[in-house]
Amino acid sequence: METALALLAIDPAGLRGLWLRARSGPVRDAVTAALSALPLPLRRLHPTVADEALYGGLDLAATLATGQQQVTAGLLATPAALVLTMAERCPPGLAARLAAAVDTGHHTLVALDEGADDDETLPPALSDRLALFLDLGAEVWSDLPAPAPDAARLAGARARLARLALAPAQLDALTRAAAELGITSLRAPMLAAAAARAHAAWCGRDAATDADLTAAAELVYAHRALPVAESQSQQDQPEPPPPAPDTGEEPDSAADPQPDSLPTEMLVEAALAALPPDLLAQLAAGRANRSAKSAAGSGAAHSGNRRGRPLPSRPGRIAQGARIDLVATLRAAAPWQPLRRRSADRPDAALLVRAADIRVKRFRETSDRVLIFAVDASGSAAFARLAEAKGAVELLLAAAYARRDHVALLAFRGAAAELILPPTRSLVQTKRRLAGLPGGGGTPLAHALQMALATATQARARGLTPTIAILTDGRGNIALDGAPDRARAEEDATRLARLIRASGTPALVIDVANRPQPALRGLAALMDAPYIALPRADAHRLSAALGAALDG
Repeated sequence: METALALLAIDPAGLRGLWLRARSGPVRDAVTAALSALPLPLRRLHPTVADEALYGGLDLAATLATGQQQVTAGLLATPAALVLTMAERCPPGLAARLAAAVDTGHHTLVALDEGADDDETLPPALSDRLALFLDLGAEVWSDLPAPAPDAARLAGARARLARLALAPAQLDALTRAAAELGITSLRAPMLAAAAARAHAAWCGRDAATDADLTAAAELVYAHRALPVAESQSQQDQPEPPPPAPDTGEEPDSAADPQPDSLPTEMLVEAALAALPPDLLAQLAAGRANRSAKSAAGSGAAHSGNRRGRPLPSRPGRIAQGARIDLVATLRAAAPWQPLRRRSADRPDAALLVRAADIRVKRFRETSDRVLIFAVDASGSAAFARLAEAKGAVELLLAAAYARRDHVALLAFRGAAAELILPPTRSLVQTKRRLAGLPGGGGTPLAHALQMALATATQARARGLTPTIAILTDGRGNIALDGAPDRARAEEDATRLARLIRASGTPALVIDVANRPQPALRGLAALMDAPYIALPRADAHRLSAALGAALDG
């Protein structure tokens, strides 16, 4: 902890910042008190900070009071150390803005992560850029003083930092260690190199040594490493080369020089030993959960002026149903007040508002999504496919409350398709409708596409966002009129596939045949839909494939 704070105070621009994972309390206060040693002023932020506070803008109160345009400078106008509280709640938009500010090299970021669960973690855009990580979850309060670095030692280290550079072999060792730890980001070796230089400067050295590389690996790589099992790591190691034949001659030391940098294996072991293995698993789970939440399926976004998530207001006019954004209207009118008073010959007017100044509120409402699941119940394997569909639908419904999904189920067999489950989120109703469904007969694929399209149209009329998923193992052989004619059935299916594509309804074709069917691949191409071949798919694989395809 003391080393991390000292390195951040030496090179805040090179290290970009600190990810501090700790709940609010005296332990975290003791650490944040040491941030005063940074050569930058501290600026506190919160996850709901507005763009005007970051980049500056019109000071509405001062402008209206003085009659002259008054502009305020934002928090990012001058170099500063940005302290983000409740960083685990940082939205993606603010994370992107802060990441861009950190990339300029003028700011450093201290993210105070107060997450209590594994899925509460820092956004990837920030965790990838911050070199240092501290977890104070297991620390307890003590009467020890705050870890404040010595000012004179810091000044000497900052002066020494400008003369420090890593050798190519040292950079190569850091890069190889990152690759072996499963770190795919190219920023990690760059941040580790900056940490090694700062550590050498802090220790009073004019050149980086193996100890500096080890410290950099512990501080930068430990929380980024993937929790790979030790046995798997040993299996991935290449076998040693066979020993050279004994020729009776002494080995030539000049032909086999010893490396002048620390072996990569030692850097990997140092990084893995820096943090407990369970913490690596928790961080990995948090990254996965946050990615899943960000990619979770949701319906289409609709803009309106009534409800939903607020959007920036836009110019408009006073009309029935419009909601005027008073603050935005005053901001648009304030800069023009001196000119309008002179042109209108009304110097005593408090405020002159014109039609062009009117700003109307906007909102974005996200609709629910409905997954229309069309299951092929024909043939001898119908019962197996229906069992898989039951399990997949139940798995989808289990996550429907978090994903805001509805599920509709239709089965096609014999001469026609049947909607056995209208769009619903009721798991009890799903099991009741699926129980005892018979199978066998022909494959009315065209009628299934027609009914799926009709169900999607009705769902869209109710404000839902439909997606069609077709589960089958072969081509249709029943035409729309119920006649057993394979040629007409294929023509009808082709025409309906084009209609589904023209309607803009997303679709998905899952081939569960023992061998992939080219006809189904062509049908998916006509619908502009993904094609997935899953022979002998079970409920878990089917649900996972659906989730990946829909979220992608």
